[in-house]
Amino acid sequence: MRELEEETGLSVTVGVLVGTVTRTAPRGVYEIHDYACQVRSGVLRAGDDASDACWADAAILATLPLAEMLLDTLGEWDQLPRT
Repeated sequence: MRELEEETGLSVTVGVLVGTVTRTAPRGVYEIHDYACQVRSGVLRAGDDASDACWADAAILATLPLAEMLLDTLGEWDQLPRT
């Protein structure tokens, strides 16, 4: 919750675990756990490590320069936005 608020400006209620991925990094391996969240308050904004943040439906998501692995993973988890 703290990290999400820090990086997005949103206060959330954390829900169920939707998936886990493991990614290699320069200093080892990261295990990333992603959860469904419900926004309680706040205004979406980019944190200090991002240039932009936005809400994206399926049409907008298809136009964004995303890593292919992200779309594949969200599809496997049945978490892609609905049209």
